[in-house]
Amino acid sequence: MNEPRVERDVFTAIADPTRREIVHLLSRSSEMPLHELTPHFEIGRTAVSKHLKVLKEADLVKGRRIGRETQYTLNTEPLKEVKDWLSYYEQFWNGHTDKLERLPEE
Repeated sequence: MNEPRVERDVFTAIADPTRREIVHLLSRSSEMPLHELTPHFEIGRTAVSKHLKVLKEADLVKGRRIGRETQYTLNTEPLKEVKDWLSYYEQFWNGHTDKLERLPEE
């Protein structure tokens, strides 16, 4: 039986440090199978696979079957939403730090 496809929010997907590390590892490689990702963590293959599933549901990771193995690649497009969100707050903090720097002068 096929499970219904769940769409996850990119912020929820990257909230977990293990998933952020998976994103980081995939950013440095064109493709990686599960057995190459697993040794980077102190958790088992099944747990890494569950984290990959969450990343896939947020469209951050794509899987491509080659024989009995799945090769995982990073899809950076959803990270644009994070970048845009952070950009707003970067502008906010830059403006406020300028005010703080001027405060002792006043």
